[in-house]
Amino acid sequence: MTTLDQFTIAGRSALVTGAASGIGLAYAEAMAEAGATVTLTDVDAEGVAREAARIVSEGGKARAAVLDVRDRAGMRAVFDAHVAACGGLDICFANAGMDPGPGFWNPGGFRNENGQIDTLDAENDWDKSLGVNLTGIFNTLREAARVMKAHGKGGSIIATASNAGIINEPIVGMAYMPAKAGVLHMVRHVALELAEYRIRVNAIAPGPFITNIGGGWVKKNPVAKAAFDKTIPLGAMAETDRIKPLALLLASDASSYMTGAHVVIDGGVQLGNFR
Repeated sequence: MTTLDQFTIAGRSALVTGAASGIGLAYAEAMAEAGATVTLTDVDAEGVAREAARIVSEGGKARAAVLDVRDRAGMRAVFDAHVAACGGLDICFANAGMDPGPGFWNPGGFRNENGQIDTLDAENDWDKSLGVNLTGIFNTLREAARVMKAHGKGGSIIATASNAGIINEPIVGMAYMPAKAGVLHMVRHVALELAEYRIRVNAIAPGPFITNIGGGWVKKNPVAKAAFDKTIPLGAMAETDRIKPLALLLASDASSYMTGAHVVIDGGVQLGNFR
């Protein structure tokens, strides 16, 4: 097998949560472009159906399912339907996430009055955010482990963490950072547990990508985006296409000796701002 052959995933199947837009959609596109059959899942029924149909129209193999990652019974049904349709599960992206509400600082350099620890909406900005961004990842890893162990052929699970789980991000809602830090630690723990089954578990920790999270503010406010771009050593926020090669690496046999790892892809943000 050549080096390039190790990146081949043709004939395999993948499931991606939070795949109607943003990074999750990029993962799904990457899997389909590389020849895998992919199930796109999301709470956005219209969006996920539209994107799955588009991938099929472009020559890929894709199916859609509506899924709230907090719904354990619904998640089990979606995973079982994927296995029934595809004969197993080789790759799973535990990706779905949500906007955690405002941080205590905004990109304009001012404090958010409703983003402080004593003013944030605890029910939505904390409870709901932890339910999706941490428990939702747990639920996904749990189901992926169940079906991959039953299939007996190993597999690759990739969780979306964030550089906000490693460094402080004052413009990001408070609940996001402990949730993503928890994802990173959970990935290490589950990787150790599943290693004997040849199921690899790794995390991608994205930095500033242009997505719909946070209401898609960077798409709506070019002045704020330009200010944010200046804080990034490589010069600008990234379009989601730039995460696809990393997704393929971790999904494929090219990463066969990687488990329990997290890979940061953030334009150098964690290096600090030298401008």
